[in-house]
Amino acid sequence: MISAEFSNEQERSLIVKTRNSYDRLVAAMQRGLDGWFIELGARLLFAATLMVYYLNSAMTKVGDGLFGIFAPSAGAFAQIAPPVAEHYFYDTTAIPFFPWHLIVIAGTIAEIVLPILIVIGLFTRLAALGMIGFVVVQTIVDIAFHGSTLGSWFNNQAGELVDQRLLWIFPLLLLVVKGAGSISIDTLLQRLRKS
Repeated sequence: MISAEFSNEQERSLIVKTRNSYDRLVAAMQRGLDGWFIELGARLLFAATLMVYYLNSAMTKVGDGLFGIFAPSAGAFAQIAPPVAEHYFYDTTAIPFFPWHLIVIAGTIAEIVLPILIVIGLFTRLAALGMIGFVVVQTIVDIAFHGSTLGSWFNNQAGELVDQRLLWIFPLLLLVVKGAGSISIDTLLQRLRKS
Protein backbone atom coordinates (compact mmCIF):
# COMPACT_ATOMS: atom_id res chain seq x y z
CA MET A 1 0.00 0.00 0.00
CA ILE A 2 2.77 2.43 0.92
CA SER A 3 4.71 1.71 -2.29
CA ALA A 4 1.56 2.34 -4.41
CA GLU A 5 1.02 5.71 -2.68
CA PHE A 6 4.69 6.55 -3.12
CA SER A 7 4.52 5.65 -6.80
CA ASN A 8 1.42 7.82 -7.32
CA GLU A 9 3.14 10.69 -5.51
CA GLN A 10 6.21 10.33 -7.72
CA GLU A 11 3.98 10.24 -10.79
CA ARG A 12 2.16 13.43 -9.73
CA SER A 13 5.47 15.10 -8.94
CA LEU A 14 6.84 14.19 -12.37
CA ILE A 15 3.70 15.57 -14.05
CA VAL A 16 3.94 18.81 -12.05
CA LYS A 17 7.67 19.18 -12.84
CA THR A 18 7.04 18.52 -16.53
CA ARG A 19 4.20 21.04 -16.61
CA ASN A 20 6.29 23.65 -14.76
CA SER A 21 9.19 23.12 -17.18
CA TYR A 22 6.84 23.48 -20.12
CA ASP A 23 5.32 26.68 -18.64
CA ARG A 24 8.79 28.18 -18.09
CA LEU A 25 9.86 27.28 -21.63
CA VAL A 26 6.71 28.80 -23.16
CA ALA A 27 7.03 31.95 -21.01
CA ALA A 28 10.67 32.39 -22.07
CA MET A 29 9.74 31.89 -25.71
CA GLN A 30 6.93 34.43 -25.44
CA ARG A 31 9.23 36.99 -23.79
CA GLY A 32 11.88 36.48 -26.46
CA LEU A 33 9.48 36.76 -29.41
CA ASP A 34 7.10 39.38 -28.05
CA GLY A 35 6.94 42.62 -29.98
CA TRP A 36 8.81 41.57 -33.10
CA PHE A 37 8.29 37.98 -34.28
CA ILE A 38 4.59 37.96 -35.24
CA GLU A 39 4.79 41.49 -36.63
CA LEU A 40 7.92 40.88 -38.71
CA GLY A 41 6.57 37.49 -39.76
CA ALA A 42 3.32 39.04 -41.02
CA ARG A 43 5.27 41.65 -43.01
CA LEU A 44 7.63 39.04 -44.49
CA LEU A 45 4.68 36.78 -45.35
CA PHE A 46 3.04 39.69 -47.14
CA ALA A 47 6.30 40.47 -48.97
CA ALA A 48 6.82 36.84 -50.00
CA THR A 49 3.29 36.19 -51.21
CA LEU A 50 1.69 39.49 -52.29
CA MET A 51 4.15 42.36 -52.72
CA VAL A 52 5.50 41.33 -56.12
CA TYR A 53 1.96 40.38 -57.23
CA TYR A 54 0.68 43.87 -56.45
CA LEU A 55 3.70 45.70 -57.87
CA ASN A 56 3.49 43.72 -61.11
CA SER A 57 -0.25 44.36 -61.28
CA ALA A 58 0.35 48.10 -60.82
CA MET A 59 2.90 48.13 -63.64
CA THR A 60 0.26 46.79 -66.05
CA LYS A 61 -1.83 49.87 -65.29
CA VAL A 62 0.85 52.50 -65.88
CA GLY A 63 0.87 54.34 -69.21
CA ASP A 64 3.92 55.23 -71.28
CA GLY A 65 6.63 57.67 -70.25
CA LEU A 66 8.07 59.03 -67.04
CA PHE A 67 4.70 60.17 -65.72
CA GLY A 68 2.83 57.13 -66.99
CA ILE A 69 1.24 56.63 -63.60
CA PHE A 70 -0.85 59.73 -64.32
CA ALA A 71 -1.84 58.44 -67.76
CA PRO A 72 -3.37 55.01 -67.02
CA SER A 73 -3.36 52.35 -69.71
CA ALA A 74 -6.49 50.84 -71.22
CA GLY A 75 -5.64 47.73 -69.21
CA ALA A 76 -5.90 49.76 -66.02
CA PHE A 77 -9.48 50.68 -66.81
CA ALA A 78 -10.21 47.11 -67.91
CA GLN A 79 -8.99 45.82 -64.55
CA ILE A 80 -10.46 48.45 -62.24
CA ALA A 81 -13.58 49.68 -64.04
CA PRO A 82 -14.41 47.20 -66.83
CA PRO A 83 -17.84 48.65 -67.72
CA VAL A 84 -16.31 52.11 -68.17
CA ALA A 85 -13.51 50.75 -70.37
CA GLU A 86 -16.05 48.87 -72.50
CA HIS A 87 -18.38 51.87 -72.73
CA TYR A 88 -15.58 54.01 -74.19
CA PHE A 89 -14.17 51.15 -76.30
CA TYR A 90 -10.93 51.16 -74.27
CA ASP A 91 -10.06 54.65 -75.55
CA THR A 92 -8.47 56.21 -72.46
CA THR A 93 -8.62 59.71 -73.97
CA ALA A 94 -12.42 59.49 -74.16
CA ILE A 95 -12.88 58.34 -70.55
CA PRO A 96 -13.79 61.31 -68.31
CA PHE A 97 -11.02 62.42 -65.95
CA PHE A 98 -13.43 62.83 -63.05
CA PRO A 99 -14.05 60.38 -61.49
CA TRP A 100 -12.64 57.53 -63.57
CA HIS A 101 -9.08 58.63 -64.17
CA LEU A 102 -8.79 59.73 -60.54
CA ILE A 103 -10.07 56.37 -59.31
CA VAL A 104 -7.66 54.43 -61.52
CA ILE A 105 -4.69 56.67 -60.67
CA ALA A 106 -5.45 56.44 -56.93
CA GLY A 107 -5.84 52.66 -57.17
CA THR A 108 -2.56 52.30 -59.04
CA ILE A 109 -0.67 54.51 -56.57
CA ALA A 110 -2.18 52.55 -53.67
CA GLU A 111 -1.13 49.28 -55.30
CA ILE A 112 2.47 50.53 -55.34
CA VAL A 113 2.75 52.55 -52.14
CA LEU A 114 0.80 50.43 -49.64
CA PRO A 115 2.80 47.20 -50.13
CA ILE A 116 6.09 49.08 -49.84
CA LEU A 117 4.96 50.82 -46.63
CA ILE A 118 3.90 47.50 -45.13
CA VAL A 119 7.15 45.72 -45.95
CA ILE A 120 9.41 48.48 -44.62
CA GLY A 121 7.16 49.01 -41.60
CA LEU A 122 6.24 52.65 -42.12
CA PHE A 123 2.72 53.85 -41.21
CA THR A 124 2.09 50.13 -40.99
CA ARG A 125 -1.32 50.11 -39.30
CA LEU A 126 -2.74 52.64 -41.75
CA ALA A 127 -1.11 50.94 -44.76
CA ALA A 128 -2.40 47.52 -43.69
CA LEU A 129 -5.90 48.93 -43.20
CA GLY A 130 -5.71 50.52 -46.65
CA MET A 131 -4.52 47.23 -48.13
CA ILE A 132 -7.44 45.38 -46.53
CA GLY A 133 -9.78 47.88 -48.17
CA PHE A 134 -7.92 47.37 -51.45
CA VAL A 135 -8.34 43.58 -51.25
CA VAL A 136 -12.05 43.95 -50.47
CA VAL A 137 -12.59 46.29 -53.45
CA GLN A 138 -10.47 44.00 -55.66
CA THR A 139 -12.64 41.05 -54.63
CA ILE A 140 -15.86 42.94 -55.39
CA VAL A 141 -14.52 43.94 -58.83
CA ASP A 142 -13.39 40.35 -59.51
CA ILE A 143 -16.87 39.04 -58.69
CA ALA A 144 -18.97 41.81 -60.24
CA PHE A 145 -16.99 42.37 -63.44
CA HIS A 146 -14.52 39.55 -64.05
CA GLY A 147 -16.81 36.56 -63.50
CA SER A 148 -15.13 35.18 -60.39
CA THR A 149 -17.23 33.32 -57.87
CA LEU A 150 -16.81 33.99 -54.18
CA GLY A 151 -17.32 30.47 -52.90
CA SER A 152 -18.01 29.75 -49.26
CA TRP A 153 -16.23 28.76 -46.08
CA PHE A 154 -16.26 25.35 -44.42
CA ASN A 155 -17.01 23.52 -47.66
CA ASN A 156 -13.79 21.53 -48.18
CA GLN A 157 -12.84 23.66 -51.20
CA ALA A 158 -9.74 25.51 -50.00
CA GLY A 159 -8.91 27.14 -53.34
CA GLU A 160 -11.97 29.36 -53.61
CA LEU A 161 -11.74 33.15 -53.81
CA VAL A 162 -13.18 33.72 -50.32
CA ASP A 163 -10.55 31.41 -48.79
CA GLN A 164 -7.70 33.00 -50.73
CA ARG A 165 -8.67 36.55 -49.86
CA LEU A 166 -9.19 35.69 -46.18
CA LEU A 167 -5.64 34.33 -46.10
CA TRP A 168 -4.46 37.56 -47.74
CA ILE A 169 -6.29 39.71 -45.21
CA PHE A 170 -5.28 37.87 -42.03
CA PRO A 171 -1.60 38.99 -41.88
CA LEU A 172 -2.78 42.51 -42.71
CA LEU A 173 -5.28 42.33 -39.87
CA LEU A 174 -2.47 41.24 -37.53
CA LEU A 175 -0.54 44.36 -38.56
CA VAL A 176 -3.55 46.62 -37.97
CA VAL A 177 -3.91 45.19 -34.44
CA LYS A 178 -0.25 44.78 -33.43
CA GLY A 179 1.58 47.31 -35.59
CA ALA A 180 4.89 46.73 -37.36
CA GLY A 181 6.81 45.54 -34.31
CA SER A 182 10.20 46.57 -33.03
CA ILE A 183 12.04 45.83 -36.30
CA SER A 184 10.46 48.60 -38.36
CA ILE A 185 10.76 52.21 -39.40
CA ASP A 186 7.68 52.98 -37.27
CA THR A 187 9.59 51.93 -34.14
CA LEU A 188 12.74 53.77 -35.23
CA LEU A 189 10.76 56.99 -35.74
CA GLN A 190 9.03 56.52 -32.39
CA ARG A 191 12.42 56.15 -30.64
CA LEU A 192 13.79 59.23 -32.43
CA ARG A 193 10.73 61.24 -31.41
CA LYS A 194 11.20 60.28 -27.75
CA SER A 195 14.88 61.22 -27.68
